[in-house]
Amino acid sequence: MFWAKIAFLIICVLFIVRQVKAKKRESNIVRINGGVWRSRLLKFPDVVGLRPSPERVRQTVFNWLGQDLTGQICLDLFAGTGAFGFEALSRNAKQVVMVESAKPAASALVENQLLLKADRCQILCMDAMQFLAGHRQRFSLIFCDPPYHQQWLQRLLPLLGEHLAENGLLYAEAEYAIESSARWQVVKQGKAGHVYYHLLKYVN
Repeated sequence: MFWAKIAFLIICVLFIVRQVKAKKRESNIVRINGGVWRSRLLKFPDVVGLRPSPERVRQTVFNWLGQDLTGQICLDLFAGTGAFGFEALSRNAKQVVMVESAKPAASALVENQLLLKADRCQILCMDAMQFLAGHRQRFSLIFCDPPYHQQWLQRLLPLLGEHLAENGLLYAEAEYAIESSARWQVVKQGKAGHVYYHLLKYVN
């Protein structure tokens, strides 16, 4: 009886460990919602501060933007999982530049680029501020989803207008609501849980 109980406990522990590992694998996957790569799954590594935007947030954002991004040149400034950048490419964006400073995440972006054969994608492993200081290309659409509680947007918003093409849009995600200012007009905004997301237009 004693050994039967021990065996039962071991089986229970092994089952729980398997469930935890399976859940962890599932939590490190994002799904492309639309376009030519619709329903494709992308894996990403464990990186401190890396948190994919909720799927329903991405669905809403691309409803705002329209499902066809033909001709758009996009910047995914804190690319992370690459969900926004690959979503844009899936919807026929002309080019997407992905900037990610964490090497494991940047390596995963390259792997997913190869998996999808995303030849209109450029991946740069570098700091966001370093990229903005050294590149003068203008983008019709910028995705900016920086780590929370590090005052990134306060530093970035004064700079990003110079990197937007005429009539370009900035997608910004934060742990707080962004309000319109002298330089930035909030065009669309939403909230999902603790995530505030916005489309902003630069005011010259």
